[in-house]
Formats: sequence, structure tokens, C-alpha cells
Amino acid sequence: MVLEVEKKPNRSKAALFLALDQGGHSTRAVVFDVTGELVARTRVKIRDSVPRPGWVEQNAEELTASLAKVLADTAHLLGPDVSRLYAAGLATQRSNVVCWDRESGEALTSAISWQDRRAESWIRQFARWSDKVHEITGLYLSAHYGAGKLRWCLDHSAAAKQALQEGRLACGPLASFLAWRLLDSRPYLVDPANAARTLLWSLQRKDWDTQLLDIFGIPRRLLPRCVQSDHTFGTVKVGNTPVKFRCMTGDQAAALYVAGPPDSATAFVNIGTGAFVQRATGDRVVHVPGLLSGIALHTAINTTYTLEGTVNGAGSALDWLQATEPEPNLFVNLDGWLADAVDPPLFLNGIAGLGAPWWLGNFSSRFIGGKSVQDRAVAIIESIVFLITVNLKRMAVLEPRIHSIMVTGGLAALDGLCQRLADLNGVRVIRPAQYEATARGLAWLLSSGQATWALKDVQSFTPDNGGKLHDRFRRWEHAMDRAMFFAGEM
Repeated sequence: MVLEVEKKPNRSKAALFLALDQGGHSTRAVVFDVTGELVARTRVKIRDSVPRPGWVEQNAEELTASLAKVLADTAHLLGPDVSRLYAAGLATQRSNVVCWDRESGEALTSAISWQDRRAESWIRQFARWSDKVHEITGLYLSAHYGAGKLRWCLDHSAAAKQALQEGRLACGPLASFLAWRLLDSRPYLVDPANAARTLLWSLQRKDWDTQLLDIFGIPRRLLPRCVQSDHTFGTVKVGNTPVKFRCMTGDQAAALYVAGPPDSATAFVNIGTGAFVQRATGDRVVHVPGLLSGIALHTAINTTYTLEGTVNGAGSALDWLQATEPEPNLFVNLDGWLADAVDPPLFLNGIAGLGAPWWLGNFSSRFIGGKSVQDRAVAIIESIVFLITVNLKRMAVLEPRIHSIMVTGGLAALDGLCQRLADLNGVRVIRPAQYEATARGLAWLLSSGQATWALKDVQSFTPDNGGKLHDRFRRWEHAMDRAMFFAGEM
């Protein structure tokens, strides 16, 4: 594990909030004050593995150890200020699942990533239930979600099968496993945002759905109890100091609150391993063909639903290019390549499966034109922009009209990506200086909405003509239509 630490001067004696962000490439502990200013940050890099094509997993014990490490280092960084920690919370990638021993806490399987598609063929047998699944969960039948992965573990993991026979098996979202391991009270609980990405959870009833559990063959007794986002989960030790653990949620759900309560006229785009496009729909579930209906927050006084589009191949598409055509300076040079590009090739991006609004697990990715790594890297970035734009156009049916796009996540650092997004959609793109949104949004949730949250040093990208970009987008749309036609999906 590679560790990075940072601490900034903070002479206030006001409350602090500890956000634990367990992501695809790293585990972070980030401390914020009541104004949203970063106080301290520790980060441990982690690895995933691809044991077979379509499989993506992580060592669940390594993830637990990484959280223990960042907690210990946070205590060291804060020193006596650790006593100012008002609350802690955890955000994880949704749709990641794991099985563990209910008695010892030992992980019995790897943490199976949201990118994993090992259950692709298995999930197809339920096609006749697709409309019912979408009505109940807001999701489309996909191997990316938890049900297929959990069923795979029950059918193929010897350790999970033995624990099931002996009454020791626990399974569910990764967040539930990590909370069980970290918290003194060993809670066996799950929040709405993570439960909602299993294909097993009812958006309206906010609990496991009996009919879907029966359809997919997942015994209810194995799953954690569903609670609100801001439940009293227990306490977590930061060094020797117990801190109240008040919130558990998904990474994209937390990112929606990067600037406090989400504006319904703003589209939120968080670009990391994947790219996730969200609009808050308040207290109503909204269905738009091809898009996901989800939930960002459920408390005693507030429920916020979302409309969401997913792009599976964002950072993962660049990782794929780097693996197939190694270029040591790819990420360093990328913004310069975007600025210099004149007429880059097209990329039909189905890395990790084609997400919204098509939902095709085995789409074959391909370049049209271009042979250099530079050209292909630019084509990948533009494909991400194009896929995001397709989802934003689907969201345009909602009122109010989108007046701005807030972009966060690691790839938001690319000026060329942000400018293309503004040009293609004709609205201003806003990029906060702290563009890693998950931790900051989680910290605001930990304040119970009482913190005075303001974004500082916001950079804006104003739409320009972008005529050639619009032409490439039209050619890309036509190429996607042809590819879908020949794949038998249109």
C-alpha cells in the first residue's frame, strides 16, 4: 500500500467531520471543518485484479486494512484535535458485494467490483422480469448490480456455501462488510444508496423486496437490515478516540452533496473509474426510458431521489488503453493532447459494458480511424463526453431546464474534457477546486445539513461554438447506431 498524507493549518476549535471514502483505486480519510474547508487527508492506494475477462475484484481484507491505516494516520495528523471530530461516515462504490463470516468477520470471498460482469449470462434468464425489476428498483437487468454477484457466490464459492450450511454466512454490499469490521458494535446494516444497487431493494418501500428475493434466489436472512442514511451505526476508533459513526452511503450519492443540498437545475457529473450523471428529483421517483431511478438520501425528514445515467468506461477506458498500448506519460500529456487535437478519431466505448441508455453488457469497443496513442487517448476522452451528453439529453425532459453542469472526480482535472462538455451541451460547466466530490459531500451529510457549505475557487467553462466537435458527435452517434444495429440491439 502506498500512503499519501496532508494536513492544513486550522486554528478553529469548531467541530470536524471525518469522511471515509473507499474507492476503486484508493481509500481516503478526509477531515473537513464546518465551512467545508479541508483540514487533513490521508490516502492509501489499493489494487484490483482481473482474474478472467469480465471479472473485476479486490481483496476484501486489504480494503479493511487500508481503512484501518488511514484511520490511524488521521489520528496521528490531528493529534489533540482528534477530540473535535463530531462524526464519521463511510462512502463506498455501489454494487460492490462481499460475503463474510458472521461470527469471525473474516471475508469469505473477494470484494466483487461494480465493474464485474461474471453473471452476464446468468442474468439473461430473467429478461421476462425486466419491466417488473425496473418498476420496483429503478434499475435495468444488468450483471453490474449485486443480485447476480451474490447468487454467483452462493453457487460457486466453497467457503460461502459451507458458511451458509453452518448458519454463519453474511453477505451484501461492501459498505455493510466494512462497517461490520470497523465499528465496535459490529452492526449488520445497510443504507438506502447501497441497498438500491442490488436489484433486490424497493425504491418505494425502502426495504428488500420479497418478490425479487424469490426471483433471484437470495435468502433474506443473509442480507443486512435496511436503515436510514443517517442511522446511529455505532462508533469507530480514530486512534484511541471513539467517534460516532452517523452516515453510510454510496460514492455517487455523497457526491451529489458536494456543495450542500443539490440544485434541481444542475446536472452533476462525477468522472472517475466510470462517469455518473445525476439530477436530483426531490421526493418523487421519476422514470425516463434508458435511465436509472435511484435514491441519494433517506432520513426521517428528507428523502431525495435521483435520475441517473452511467458511463462504465471513463478512467477504466484509459486504463484499458494504457494496458494495451503502454505510454508512460499518457496521463501527464493528456490535457495537452486534448488542446492540440484537430480531427481525432472516434471511439465506440463499451469498456466494462455499455451502460445508459443502452444497457448492453457485451458491446465490442472499437476505434474508427487513428493509430497513435495520442489520437486514441483523445478519442476516448471525447467518447466519455459523448456518452455523458447522450444521458444529459435524455434528462432534458425534466423541469426545470438544466442551467449548469457541475463536474467532479479525477478526470474533471482535464480542461479539455470540461470545455468539450460545455460546448456540446450549450451550458456552463462548473468545476470546484476540490473536485473529488464524494468525501466533501459525505462530510456535509455528517453535519446533518447544518454546516455552512460554500464552494470556493470554482472554475467555469463557457460554451463556445465547437462546430467540429458537434460534427464528430453526429458521426459518433451514427456509428453507434450502426454498431447497435449489427449487434441486433435496435
